[in-house]
Amino acid sequence: MEVLDQLQRTIELKSTPKRIISLVPSQTELLCDLGLEESLVGVTKFCVHPHHITTNVAVVGGTKQVHIDRIKALEPDIILCNKEENTKEIVESCETICPVHVSDIYTIADSIELIKQYGNLFDKQTQAEAISSKIAAEVRDFKVFLKDKQELKVAYFIWKSPWMVAANHTFINHLLELNKFTNAFLELERYPEVFLEASGGYDAVDLVLLSSEPFPFKEKHKDEVQAYFPKAKIVLADGELFSWYGSRLLKAFKYFKMLRLNLENNLAC
Repeated sequence: MEVLDQLQRTIELKSTPKRIISLVPSQTELLCDLGLEESLVGVTKFCVHPHHITTNVAVVGGTKQVHIDRIKALEPDIILCNKEENTKEIVESCETICPVHVSDIYTIADSIELIKQYGNLFDKQTQAEAISSKIAAEVRDFKVFLKDKQELKVAYFIWKSPWMVAANHTFINHLLELNKFTNAFLELERYPEVFLEASGGYDAVDLVLLSSEPFPFKEKHKDEVQAYFPKAKIVLADGELFSWYGSRLLKAFKYFKMLRLNLENNLAC
């Protein structure tokens, strides 16, 4: 059979894949929630959901560096990659072993498309439809919740030394927009380095979100950031819920609601 991935590449398969390697943490979690955990033969060291997966399944490296010989030895039927998280070189190397499916996620719609692609690819259509429908319902409910909420100008930091933010054309920015957060660095692309000056220029920023990943921001970093954003509320954010797609989105909107309610309570004080 022939299927298309999210880069519109044609993948040829002899039958439904039974031995799967996932090189993307959020996709590993999705596969497990689709009922495919027993089909996983290889994952990355960053695949932390479900928490036991790296104990039960062979670890083949990270998302940017993999052990091709280890992957080959596992005799996979298919390898699952992502355009952003895995390099072109990794994809090309994996293609010498077996078919490779590449995802490309910028929006909730892209995520739902991927879930349904996996449903068709692995004969898990019923499970994929259930997850997709639940995510769509959560989005609709969240939009109603936000109907009368004010827009907030937000900076979302993913790294320090150097300072780096999530800017335009990212899944994170898509979720910020869904939260009625206007990105303070919207004129920039992807994940740029930014030079911060204590002299200001950021007085209009209402909120700074310090992500838990890839840089693990902690309470101790809040004062450091506050110096650059004197009028902003500084909040530690769950990076998984702002950047992981797939079934992790089932947990995201409850978190987003609590985040907004906490902000309202703090701003009212």
